[in-house]
Amino acid sequence: MKIQLRDEVREFEKGVCTADIAASISEGLSRVAVCGKIGDELVDLNMPITKDCKLEIITTKSEEYKEVLRHSCAHVLAQAVKTLYPNTKCWVGPATKDGFYYDFDFKTPITNDDLSVIENEMNKIIKADFPIVRKEVSKDEALIIMKKAKETYKVELIESFPSEEKITTYSQGEYTEVCKGPHIKSTGLIKAFKLTKISGAYLKGDSKNKMLTRIYGVVFDKKSEMEEYFKNLEEAMKRDHRKLGKELDLFFFDETAPGMAYWLPKGFTLMNTLIEFWRELHKKKGYTEFSAPQINSSVLWRTSGHWDHYKEDMFVLTDADGNEQALKPMSCPNSIKIYQSKVRSYKDLPIRLNDIDVIHRNEKSGQLNGLFRVRMFRQDDSHNYVRADQIGSEIKEILSIAKDIYDVFGIPYELTLSTRPEDFMGEIETWNKAEEELKEVLNGICGEGKYRINEGDGAFYGPKIDIKMKDCLGREWQTGTIQVDFQLPERFDLTYVDSDGSKKRPIMIHRAILGSFERFIGIITEHFAAAFPTWLSPVQVKVIPVSDKSADYASQIAEKLDDQKIRVEVDNSNERIGYKIRSAQLEKVPYMMILGEAEATSGKVSIRKRNGEEVKDLSYEEALSMIKSDIDEKRV
Repeated sequence: MKIQLRDEVREFEKGVCTADIAASISEGLSRVAVCGKIGDELVDLNMPITKDCKLEIITTKSEEYKEVLRHSCAHVLAQAVKTLYPNTKCWVGPATKDGFYYDFDFKTPITNDDLSVIENEMNKIIKADFPIVRKEVSKDEALIIMKKAKETYKVELIESFPSEEKITTYSQGEYTEVCKGPHIKSTGLIKAFKLTKISGAYLKGDSKNKMLTRIYGVVFDKKSEMEEYFKNLEEAMKRDHRKLGKELDLFFFDETAPGMAYWLPKGFTLMNTLIEFWRELHKKKGYTEFSAPQINSSVLWRTSGHWDHYKEDMFVLTDADGNEQALKPMSCPNSIKIYQSKVRSYKDLPIRLNDIDVIHRNEKSGQLNGLFRVRMFRQDDSHNYVRADQIGSEIKEILSIAKDIYDVFGIPYELTLSTRPEDFMGEIETWNKAEEELKEVLNGICGEGKYRINEGDGAFYGPKIDIKMKDCLGREWQTGTIQVDFQLPERFDLTYVDSDGSKKRPIMIHRAILGSFERFIGIITEHFAAAFPTWLSPVQVKVIPVSDKSADYASQIAEKLDDQKIRVEVDNSNERIGYKIRSAQLEKVPYMMILGEAEATSGKVSIRKRNGEEVKDLSYEEALSMIKSDIDEKRV
């Protein structure tokens, strides 16, 4: 049997396992090996390999190790719960992106106060360093094991399997779990963990079923990593955009419109400033903006394919004549109608039609999350129509725009290729062609193999390049996307007149750089902790008179700043000067202009920056130059 390893192909006897292969390579590799990876599947160290394959040996240095460690810690949690509460029934305990959870059916409900008791029991299990042993059993044997343990949910799960299916169990001490695995070698390898919270979760995720208790936790390879995680978590809570949005009078949400933000004057100023920046940049790049109806007949959505693939996420309604309509969840078909409004020539292409119309998506209430997941938002959308020979150059130009925008914010980002999903539309050959086009562009920009590939994560009508940015806490966010679409031009019979007079089919490129203005504002609110760059700040200068004696002078200065298009407010409250300065700091205003009698008499100003730096005895012109230079420098 031939096994393709990283650097070579080796022959092994049928039934060899990853542990044996690692030992044959080196003793050091054998010590740090955690599991194997065949294709996209992680497999246990001791699982027999029975056919030719490509094998990657996952070690404690591999990213996949985190998933195995988290899953194993979930089993330790289940063992601890069964030890403390023997009548509890277990359901499932998977690894998650940040940790793990396990769902239980407790006879007597528990609270967050009980988590420390469970943690103590988990520590005993870890200290005992039980080997985690894999065993392959028949369906009947698995049923006997779970019936003896009185795990009725597990029994029900096993009974749904085909009779001939082999099932794996994992045992640690006296605890045995039916599980696919893989797991770490022993419980003692868990070095740092913490149970974080409990919540309710329906059995199998179905609201018709019983509500179970879900216990969440995190686990790390080092205690220092866990300390850093909770430090970042605490910082993230301080930066929560929902909290800051309300505190700083930017936006809020109300039960009268779930998932739809109320934008307050300062927040809407922020929104409009961002939109203005976006518009200016795109105008220079040859884009033209349009606006279209908010509601369209189901005929449009049936033609586009959204009615079949996306209807459950749309707000569907019936007009006075009984015709089905929908609030638009995206602008692609509207853009197509603009394209179809007149005959197009090959000389016209590329045609870049952008819009920021409000769109609506019928997200489930449990999925709503501040500005990150909403039902109403403005996408920084564009649909570019190109000839086949223009695909590569157009995508490069779009990625150039993305770089220009993200460089302004100083936020790093990565590019990811998402390929054909199971629920795809069109011919596989067409998909393959589109994916090759995107790979060629990414190879040229990032270098071959220097970008991630998300298999099966493309849109139903075409592959895409996703922009994933990282904020100051290292969190990754999906923002922009570039999607090549051969399907909608076909479905809508789009054409252009070629140089020989024949009709040709254009290719459609869907693209958004920010993703949506709402979500992007939520992200940068947390990234900057609402201390936005000066060019973007809703209030750029707070003019603070020390007393009534300098109030008139303060009003004159504010009026001059306003004439220069500087966003300015005057604090004419009766509070003490220290309180006014503190208030401006809490409002994250970049510049405070503090004016007392001395400044009013001399015609000078004193500046205090957001970072605490002070500059005194400036002329108005010098202060204006400083502020304008800051605005212009950051917005390049």
